[in-house]
Amino acid sequence: MTGPAFDEVIHPPHRLQICAMLATVDSLGFAVVREALGISDSVLSKQVRILQEAGYVSVTKKAAKSRMYTWLALTPQGRTALAGHLAELRRIADLAGPQDPQNQ
Repeated sequence: MTGPAFDEVIHPPHRLQICAMLATVDSLGFAVVREALGISDSVLSKQVRILQEAGYVSVTKKAAKSRMYTWLALTPQGRTALAGHLAELRRIADLAGPQDPQNQ
C-alpha cells in the first residue's frame, strides 16, 4: 500500500461513499448502491463511469431471470487509492487535535 495521498477522483461525497461501500464486499448490485445513496440511476452511472475510467471500479453485467443486472466492484487499484485517501483524511483530521465535546 502506498502512503497517505489525497485523491480528487475519490473525494466527492458520492464517489467516496461508493468506494467505501464496495471496500467491504466483493461486489454490490447497482440498485443496492443506488438505493443506499438515495440517488438516481443517471447520477450513479455518472459517478461510476468516473471511477471506472480511473481504474477504481469494475462494472459487470449478468443476466438472470430474463433481466440484466449490473454489479460494481472495487478494483485492487481502487482499494489502494481508497486506503491512501482515507489515510490522508485521517492525517488532516488529526491536525485539528483531539476534540473535547465539553468545550463545544
